Amino acid sequence: MLISEFAKATGFGLDTIRYYVRRDLLRPQHGTKGGRNPYQIFTAQDVRMAGHIRIAQALGLSLRQIALLLAQEQAGDIDPSRSLAILRERRESLASKAEELARLLAYLDAKIAWVNNGSTGTSPNINDFVT
Repeated sequence: MLISEFAKATGFGLDTIRYYVRRDLLRPQHGTKGGRNPYQIFTAQDVRMAGHIRIAQALGLSLRQIALLLAQEQAGDIDPSRSLAILRERRESLASKAEELARLLAYLDAKIAWVNNGSTGTSPNINDFVT
């Protein structure tokens, strides 16, 4: 598929796709058409890789970390213990973020209740909810 079809299949913008190709996160094949700039041909494997990139970013990994992990995986340098360490670190990071979000939600709930009750009394203080 061409880049426009790939963009529709992945939900990524064209500039994002081109950036990921430059960063070597995506490796499309090059077609014979297009002259000096041959068409980039994306496959179902590229769509799956785009999904992996999206998930890795959602887990909090930077593009640099994603590229490094992809290179290590392709070189066969990630053993089960390394995979487990990465997974545990990501889980710990997400759990910490979830706790932070829960505290922020509690603050918003308190603030909403305060406003609903006529904004009387002391306004909830964000510092009472976050560390």
